[in-house]
Amino acid sequence: MSEPLKLTGMVLSSMPMGEYDKRLVILTKERGKLAAFARGARRTASPLLAPCNPFSFGSFVLYEGRNSYTLVQADISNYFMELKEDFEGTCYGIYFMEVADYYTRENLEAGAMLNLLYVSLKALSNKSLDNELVRCVYEMKAMILNGEYPFDVIQDPSLQEATRYALAYVANAPLGRLYTFALKPEILKEFKELQQRLNRKNIDRPLKSLEILKTLLG
Repeated sequence: MSEPLKLTGMVLSSMPMGEYDKRLVILTKERGKLAAFARGARRTASPLLAPCNPFSFGSFVLYEGRNSYTLVQADISNYFMELKEDFEGTCYGIYFMEVADYYTRENLEAGAMLNLLYVSLKALSNKSLDNELVRCVYEMKAMILNGEYPFDVIQDPSLQEATRYALAYVANAPLGRLYTFALKPEILKEFKELQQRLNRKNIDRPLKSLEILKTLLG
């Protein structure tokens, strides 16, 4: 048997397999996105019952197989319970995780994307922040991390000056300062419309969670 791997990551999705098992998609700092099976994780007495739920962030001990990994232990530092207890926040969070799933690949280091996802979920948990602003910032920064953001739009003269300033700030801000500002409604509207156009252009498949989010927002 191979040596166990201890990876830092977050559970992006989870689905039942067989009678008691689960299949997880975990975004890890060290190995990117990976599929893992958790044997017996649906049993009520299993120590993996809670860690195998989406939003679980911490360290995971896995064994590497030929086509997938097996999860044997998890030490979760944040379950994002305050987010999961809010229906709207949960919908945004699931969408954020699907975006992370879209942009990441197996065996490609994903520390930057994992960190962005973590701080963005924390921002969603902050009731003083506008969820749509958090969403726009997250989408923009994810696009930047993956080398798909057209930086020339930041200087588009058709945008209001405040919008251009906000875009430049997001492009250059470190993660710790990413969610430290607010925008007037008309500036947020312009930011949002621009980001939606870029999403339609650059994301080449529909995201199921986005349709749910659109229904929620009306």
